[in-house]
Amino acid sequence: MNINFSNRLSFKLARNTVIVALLLGMVLNLFQVFLDYLNENTALDEEIEAIITISHTPASQIAYNIDSRLAEELLEGLLKHPSIIEADIVDTDNRTLARRERLVAESPYRWMSDLLFNPTRSYTTRLSVQQLNDVDLGNLNVVVDTYQAGISFLKRAGFTILSGFIKSLALSFLLLFVFYLLLTKPLLGVIESISVRSVDSPEKARLPVPKGHENDEIGILVESTNDHLHTIEKSLLKIRQAEARLKTYSEQLEQIVEARTRELSDKNDQLLKSNRELVIAKEEAVKRAKARADFLANMSHEIRTPFNGVLGMISLTMEEPLTERQKRQLDVAYNSGVSLLQVLNDILDISKVEAGKLTLESISFDLRKTIDEVTSLLAQNSNAKNIYLRTYIDPQFPERVYGDPTRIRQVISNLIGNAIKFTEHGGVSVFLGVEQNSAVLRVEDTGIGISRNALHKIFSPFSQAYSDTTRKYGGTGLGLTLCKQLVTHMSGSLEVDSEEDVGSCFTVRIPLREDISHSEPPVPEPLSAYTYLLLHSNESHTGFDFIRDQLQYWKLKIVSINIDEEEKLSEAITSKVPASGPTVILTGEPPVLSQLALLPDRFRDDPVILCSNRQQPEIHAEVQSSQRKIAQLQNPVSRNSLQHALLGVMATESPTETQTKVIEKEAKSETNEYSILLVEDNQVNQMVAKAILKKLGYQVKVAANGKEAVDILQVQTFDAVLMDCHMPLMDGYEATRTIRNQLGLQDIPIIAVTANVMHGDKEKCFSSGMNDYVTKPYERHVLVEKLEKWINRKAA
Repeated sequence: MNINFSNRLSFKLARNTVIVALLLGMVLNLFQVFLDYLNENTALDEEIEAIITISHTPASQIAYNIDSRLAEELLEGLLKHPSIIEADIVDTDNRTLARRERLVAESPYRWMSDLLFNPTRSYTTRLSVQQLNDVDLGNLNVVVDTYQAGISFLKRAGFTILSGFIKSLALSFLLLFVFYLLLTKPLLGVIESISVRSVDSPEKARLPVPKGHENDEIGILVESTNDHLHTIEKSLLKIRQAEARLKTYSEQLEQIVEARTRELSDKNDQLLKSNRELVIAKEEAVKRAKARADFLANMSHEIRTPFNGVLGMISLTMEEPLTERQKRQLDVAYNSGVSLLQVLNDILDISKVEAGKLTLESISFDLRKTIDEVTSLLAQNSNAKNIYLRTYIDPQFPERVYGDPTRIRQVISNLIGNAIKFTEHGGVSVFLGVEQNSAVLRVEDTGIGISRNALHKIFSPFSQAYSDTTRKYGGTGLGLTLCKQLVTHMSGSLEVDSEEDVGSCFTVRIPLREDISHSEPPVPEPLSAYTYLLLHSNESHTGFDFIRDQLQYWKLKIVSINIDEEEKLSEAITSKVPASGPTVILTGEPPVLSQLALLPDRFRDDPVILCSNRQQPEIHAEVQSSQRKIAQLQNPVSRNSLQHALLGVMATESPTETQTKVIEKEAKSETNEYSILLVEDNQVNQMVAKAILKKLGYQVKVAANGKEAVDILQVQTFDAVLMDCHMPLMDGYEATRTIRNQLGLQDIPIIAVTANVMHGDKEKCFSSGMNDYVTKPYERHVLVEKLEKWINRKAA
């Protein structure tokens, strides 16, 4: 391998060494020249001074004797020195006794000498004789040309610099040769040895150690290279062995891939066949799902229609004069029918959830009111079992939230109804609050509880925690299943914590958005004028915690006293209740009259609110002789019932009189002569609906189908139409479209009445032009609400 001379390591080493040596030599030579310059400068002055010293005595004698001839001879002798170009002797009067001079030498290098030593130098010495030292005889003046000393110095300096350069040049060639022999040549040999080795067999290459370099850096480099070559040889051997194994594996893999390809081809054929079967199965499943939906819709209609007649006729019969035994029997029959209808509703709802056809509303509603209504209805069940039912609704809970009120009511009713059903002693507590932007409903009971092993079964359809539960307590096991599915569809959670023989706690968390357009109603001004004295006991379950927190939230003045912790009740009340201003006393079980008797005299005429778990007519009888105004607040206590009770005891009229006036007012409003067109094909349902509407004070005309309804509306006007959806000749949807489009009756309210509760029924009614929607069986309060809503809107 050829390497350029300028790229060889020996040349670079020699070049760098020579440059360094040359620079160092030049510096040393310049330093030597500088020292020579200093010596030459000093030597010139010393030499001239010595000549002047030698000439001093003769010159003094000549000046003393005033001998001009001898003076000239002396000056001639001085000029013989090559550097002296001018000399003279002058007396004290500055008269020249003798003078001699010659021309300055000319040379092209004189400028360098003049630059270093100046062109000339002048020397002067005073003349005197030894005997007369104090007598001044004149001066001897000498002028020296520095060229001779300068040119001599320049020659020596040039020789010194030139000789140093030659020495450095010789040293560079010598070093270049030495480095070539000791470094470059061995390295070139190593490189040549590597170059001649076969590229295809690098593992067989071994480098010889240059002679004389066995123990130096080159030898170590060669040995290290040989070690690496040996390692490469081993690595290549392993790689070749791995390649051989890889080739074997590759051949085996090709065989496996070929076999798998054949298998996949067979599987693909089977998959295509399975896909075709799945498509057929899907089509059959869709047909079955549609048939199932149609079956559920027909079942809903066919079952609800006769049920409407059964329950309607029972409710109408119960309003007739009957014996107590007959009333009890009819009441049992009516409740049994309602229970069966609830089972039907649960089955249909679960079917809709599983079919993916359950749709949830998102409308603004009062959740607080929903809980109050449900607990008020279920309070009859708790009173019948002699257990308490109390509610606690956080006073700061929003007035209205967005959600599906029907489904949420269904969840609340199922949970509270189950808690009452499985509780024999103690009672049920319902809590509503807000935690982390979610509405939290907690239902706690002191019932039979559920063991840890049975908790996983309670949310399964048609199953309960224990096998004997159905026989002892009844039920189908659908309620909790439906609650779980509904809450899950609302993006919420339903959790249960229970202990056997201790009780259960069901917690529902549903993300609900607050309706900020509805603000909290203001607190009535009369309530702020009173101080509220709460007398309660540790054994009381009448919701005093809710009453206390609600009064505090209203920022009213309250004094809460636990009668179990006060030995001297009268003194405690006197010290805590302000003497000025009226007071309202709220107390409850145990016996109230004994507590009232212990109150100080100044509370004798203050109104009292009795808080209890059930109506206690015997207390009212004993209070009739009292001068106090007393009202009874029955559990579950709500915000509205609390406010109504407080305003009742503060009013000038008694609550009974006020209630009587309200009933009379409602009765008068029900006697308004409004006309209703009832479109119904079932005769039993006609009888039920007609009886209910007439008792409500409406004039009713019946049409057996949609065509007959259209004919009647062409010649007669009505305030509202109750339209059944499924009828012969012309159903309710077609009849409504005809009334709206052909008859042009856009203002008359048409309320759909149907036994169907499946997905899409409500939307189908609204799309056909109906205004509202109710389901069978007929419920009195629902009919009243819908008719008053639309008749009043039409009148407005």
